[in-house]
This record gives sequence, C-alpha cells and structure tokens, in this order.
Amino acid sequence: MKEQYLKAILNFFGATNVGNGLWMLFFVDNWFTTLPGVHDTGPINRHFVHDVGLVYLLAGLALIWCAWRIRSSKYLYLAVMFFFAGHALIHVVEILVGLLPTSHWLIDLPLVFVPALILMVLTPSVLKTNQSSKQ
Repeated sequence: MKEQYLKAILNFFGATNVGNGLWMLFFVDNWFTTLPGVHDTGPINRHFVHDVGLVYLLAGLALIWCAWRIRSSKYLYLAVMFFFAGHALIHVVEILVGLLPTSHWLIDLPLVFVPALILMVLTPSVLKTNQSSKQ
C-alpha cells in the first residue's frame, strides 16, 4: 500500500478515536445512551467509562503519531493494533458465551470488528514501511 494512503487511514482512525475518547471523558452520559449496544454491558459506571475513554484518547493519539512517523513506529502501531484486536476478541467471546446478545454481531460490526480488521490488514504494510526505512 502506498505510504500516503497508509498515513491517511491512520490519521482517520486516530482522529476518530481521539474524538471517541474525548466524548467518553467529557460527556459520559451522552456517550452511554447514544452509542448503540453500550447499555447491554450493564449499568453506567462513569469511572470505568472515563478509564476506557482515556485508553481510546491515547490509542487515537498513538495512531496519529504512527501516521506522522510511519517509518519508525512499528512497535507503537503493533501495541495499538493488538488493543483493537483484543477488544474485538473480547466482544466475540462475550457474544459466543452469552454475556452479550447475538444482536451484537451487527451492533459491534462498524465500531469494534471493522476497525480491528482494518488495523490487522494494515499491519503488513506498516511493517514493510518500517523495514524499507532501514535499507
């Protein structure tokens, strides 16, 4: 993949995650009641939403950092990608064991599963870009 497209995708994911993190940090009740399916995980826990919001904020900033320093950020990228992949895997397991209703296959598709899949698919391109900078 061309480096410019890779940077654009990372900037896009970074910005959306910064936005989500800020939304979680500053508008907890709105985030909890607006985002589809969140209420299926139990009653609102503002402290927990703040904690997770900080993670999304930092993950977003990390992806933006990776976009700007694509040739030297493979370990940071891998850490963020594994967070998203792990988060998606947790959702899969919770759906399979019945902790989340099966409706979450569709509810979680756009905001949990697709971002994780895209970041996993981008991983070889990020690693290749990092390798080519050392030659």
